[in-house]
Amino acid sequence: MPRVADLQIRIGDLPPGPTGSVVDVPGVGLGHATLWRDEPEPPLGRGVARTGVSVLLPAQDTFRRPVVAGAAVLNGAGECTGLLTAGEWGVVETPVFLTSTMQLGRVYDAACELMTERDPGVAEDVVIPVVGECDDSWLSDARRMQVTREDVAAAWAAAEASVASTVAPAEGSVGAGTGMMCMGFKGGIGTSSRRLSTGHMLGVVLLCNFWGSRGRLCVDGVPVGRLLPPDPDPPGRSPAGSCIGIAVTDAPLLPDECERVARRIGLGMARAGSVANHGSGEIFLGISTGLRSDRTGRLGGGEPLRGSAVDELFEAVVDASEESVLNALLSSATVVGRGGHVSEGLPVDAVRRLLAEHGRG
Repeated sequence: MPRVADLQIRIGDLPPGPTGSVVDVPGVGLGHATLWRDEPEPPLGRGVARTGVSVLLPAQDTFRRPVVAGAAVLNGAGECTGLLTAGEWGVVETPVFLTSTMQLGRVYDAACELMTERDPGVAEDVVIPVVGECDDSWLSDARRMQVTREDVAAAWAAAEASVASTVAPAEGSVGAGTGMMCMGFKGGIGTSSRRLSTGHMLGVVLLCNFWGSRGRLCVDGVPVGRLLPPDPDPPGRSPAGSCIGIAVTDAPLLPDECERVARRIGLGMARAGSVANHGSGEIFLGISTGLRSDRTGRLGGGEPLRGSAVDELFEAVVDASEESVLNALLSSATVVGRGGHVSEGLPVDAVRRLLAEHGRG
C-alpha cells in the first residue's frame, strides 16, 4: 500500500528518517497482532472480529529505567490507563499498548502478567501499564471478548523484533487499527518520523479512529474530501471515534516539555481535517528516551532542551502527526465487518489526480 512519500508530496520542511516511521528513533519498536475472524455467534463461534493489539516499545527495560513522559488531552471521550501516573511522576515504565475499547481490561491484565514474568522485580512492586483504546464496534463485534493474552504477547514480540528495522512497520488495518475508521474512510495505524537539525529523531504513532466528516479531509492542504464523491452509505451515527497519539524522541526532554510536544499532535490532526468532535477522544502521550529515570526517580542523560530550543520538536511533531493520519488512510483498503458494515478505503488514484491538479506531487 502507498504512503505519503509515494504520492511525491512532502509535509513540512524537516526530512523524515530512513523508514519514515517511529522505528527511526533509536531503540523504539512497533508491533501488531491482528484478529480477523468471521465466525458464527457463540456458542458455535466467536462472532466477527476486526480488531487487535498494537504495542509501541519506547525503549528496553522500561520498568527498571522508566522513560520521561508527559500527557495531553484534547477531548476526553476515551481512556488511556497510566496517564495519571505519567502526569504525577513524569515517567512511563511500560510499553504503550493500543486496542479496542472493550478489550482494554484484557490487554491491561495481560500486560501486567507478561511484565511480571519478564522481570521478577515487578512481582515485588506494582506496575501500571499504559493502555489506550479506540472504538471499533462499527466493524467488529466489540461485545465479544476477542483479545487474548497470547495476542498481547505476539504484538509485544513483534515490537521487539522491529527495533532498528530498516523498513517501516505495517500500517492501516493492522493490530489495534484493524477495525478503525477516519474522516469518512477506513483508518487505523499511521506512523511517521522527522530528523531534527540537532541529529535527534522524533517519531509519531497514531491510532486513527476520529470519524469526522469526509468533506473536511485535507491532503497537503488540498481539500480532497470536498472534491471526492460523497459517501454513498454514511454510518448511521454521529461523528465520534477517537485517536490515541504517541510522540517519541531521543532528544532529552523533561516531563513538562514532553507534555507540550504531546499537545501538538492535535495540530497535525487538525491539518488533516479533525475538529475533535464531542464523542471523540483525542489522548496524547509524549515520551523522551534522551532522559531515563531509575526506580527512585533520579534522572540521567543529556542536558534537557528548554524554551525555544524545543521549537523544532514542535514543528516535527505537527508535521509527523499530519503525515501519520495520511499514512493510516493510504494504507487501509476497504473493509467489510460485522452486519455487513463497510468502511471504504481512500481512493488513492483519485487522490493522486487531485493532488496533481493542484500542483502537488
